[in-house]
This record gives sequence, C-alpha cells and structure tokens, in this order.
Amino acid sequence: MHTSLALLLELGFILVALSALGTAARRFGLPAIPLYLVAGLALGEGGVAPVPAAEEFVSTGASIGVVLLLLTLGLEFSTAELTHSLRRHVPSAGVDLVLGAGPGALAGWLLGFDLVGIVALAGATWVSSSGIIARLLGDLRRLGNRETPSVLAVLVMEDFAMAVYLPVLAVLVAGGTWWQATLGVLVAVLAVVGAFVLAHRLGHHVNRWLAHPDAEQLMLRVLGTTLVVAALAEFVNVSAAVGAFLVGLTLTGEAAERTRRVLGPLRDLFAAAFFLAIGLAVSLADLLPSLPAALGLAAVGAAGKVATGWYAARRDDVARRGRLRAGTALIARGEFSIVIVGLAGVVQPELGPLVTAYVLVLATAGPLITRWSGTPTANPPQGRPVTTR
Repeated sequence: MHTSLALLLELGFILVALSALGTAARRFGLPAIPLYLVAGLALGEGGVAPVPAAEEFVSTGASIGVVLLLLTLGLEFSTAELTHSLRRHVPSAGVDLVLGAGPGALAGWLLGFDLVGIVALAGATWVSSSGIIARLLGDLRRLGNRETPSVLAVLVMEDFAMAVYLPVLAVLVAGGTWWQATLGVLVAVLAVVGAFVLAHRLGHHVNRWLAHPDAEQLMLRVLGTTLVVAALAEFVNVSAAVGAFLVGLTLTGEAAERTRRVLGPLRDLFAAAFFLAIGLAVSLADLLPSLPAALGLAAVGAAGKVATGWYAARRDDVARRGRLRAGTALIARGEFSIVIVGLAGVVQPELGPLVTAYVLVLATAGPLITRWSGTPTANPPQGRPVTTR
C-alpha cells in the first residue's frame, strides 16, 4: 500500500510538472523536449526531487513512447514513398557513416579505449534519435516539408544499420567468435528485409483489419499489433522503433488519419515519459568530469549531422533553407546511444559518463537549434509533401 501511494503521488507530481513545462514551452515558442530532459535531471538520482517509486514506470513508459512516436511517423508516409527515398539516399548513408561514426572512433582512439570502446563510441556518436526527431518534426509542423523525406531516409537507414551493428558489438563485448557475429547479423538483416517486404506486399490486408470503425477497437488493434511487432523486432536484434514504423507504413488514407487522432494523446503522454527517462538516467555528479570532452565531441557531432542533412536534402533538390532544417533536425542523439552504453559500459567503464553527457547535450541543444533554423510550415494532406523554399 505504501509503495502504491508513493507511486501515485510521484506520478501525479511528474504529470503536473510536465504540464507546467509544456505550457511554458508553448508560451515562449520553444520545443518542450529540452525542458522535459532538464526535468528528468531534477527528478533523477542526485536531483532536487528524486522519484524512486516512479522510475520503473517511467522507464517502461519510455519504451512505449519510442514505439508510438515511430508508429505515428510511419503514418505520414507509404512504403512506396519510403522505398523510393531509401534508394535515392544510399550515398547519404555513406556520408552519415563517415561524419557520424568517424569522430567517435577517432575520439575513442585518442582517449585510449580498446577496440570495444572505440567501436561503441563510434556507434554512440553516429545514430540520431528517431524518437526525439519524430516528436520534434510533429511539434514544429514540418512533417509535410520538402526536406522531411530526406531526414526520414537517413533515420531509417541508421535504424537498419543498427541491425548489423548491435549484434557485432554484442559479440565483441562478450568476446565471441566471428561466426557468431555473422550469424547475428544475417538473422537481423533477413528479419528487416522480410518485414519490409511483408509491409509492402500485404499492407492493404493489415490496413483492412486494423481500420475498425469503432475508435476503441481501432486503438486496441493498432496499439496491440504495434507492440507485438516491436517485440518481435527486438527479439531478432532489430530496433523496436523499426517494427513500429513499418506498422505505421501499412496504414493509409482515412485509417491513418483516424489512428493519428485516436493515438495522439496516448503518444504525447508516453513520449513525455521517454524524454523524462533520459534525464532520470543521468547523475550530474558522474557527468561533470566528462563534460568538457562531451562538449567538444558534441560540437563535432552536431556539425557532422548538419552536413549530412544538407547533403541528403540537396539530393532531393531542396533549397538552402530546407537543407539547413534537414541538417539541424538530425542533431539530437538519444535511445540508441544509451543502448550502446548499456552493452559496452561494463567492458569500458569510462564510456558511460562520456556518452551520457554527449547525449544529454545534443538531446537538449538539438531541438533548440532545430527550432531556430527555420519557420514551421503547416502540414499538408498525408502523402502530399509541400515544397518549402
């Protein structure tokens, strides 16, 4: 009973605090994400008002939040649009790999990390946060912008690349053999390709089953299916976000629009838990010694993402202003970097504070830089991106 009482009180306090922060963000025309991250710092271990009873609930909610953010992002596009964009942006993926992973690998070598630490830091500096960026594009009304397919293509290819990267890193951490790494990569790649093909070929059947006329049934079917697919994706070492995104791609037309309306409030609630959880996982006392190195690495990482987004948007013939928006949208790092620390932090203890500080800096600064990089544009109808010059 005492535990339940503490949980209810802490969750109530958290929701009221997030409401106040969201109101303040809207009043001053700022994204709410940085404020939620700072709130997590204040409520986490060593903060001014720790919430130990609510941490497990927030952590679970954070996982659901990423899934819902990517589901609703997938609702904005179709498999045909995404396939065309991915084919066009293979060179963008190469630029992203060099400018994203390169600085991390170099920094790991300069800091004296072993092979596992170098590979882990390269991955942590490489991958942008799909969850933060999905929420940010929605908040800033940029989902229909001319540059958004370029941003989405880079994010999806990063998530697919993680299907190869994470099994290899896990084997390196465990001291496994090359054939174990190869097997893990093969299973993950086959799962991604198979899921994408099924979404493309059988999407209309899934769309018909999920698109129930009753709002409650629609919510239960879409949410339940998405969580199952996300769990299966995680089981084969593919991001749950990729699975959720593929479910979103299968819903089109009126079904997609109704799903957005029904799941919108639920997505916002659990998305707030996701941003809060990043801050809760951080102890400022542990981060301070790593902050100078993290700031330097963050500056290089932000510049690399701006260059990547600029290049990708230029391939889609987007004007300069749109290229800048695309680049700044990719700055934020988040969930994958934290996962990488969880895998490799035991083998390379210095990695944890450095990457956590790096993520916190870019997850906070990224949305602010993105907000100031251009004027929001109203969303067009689904599947009809507007040209923003």
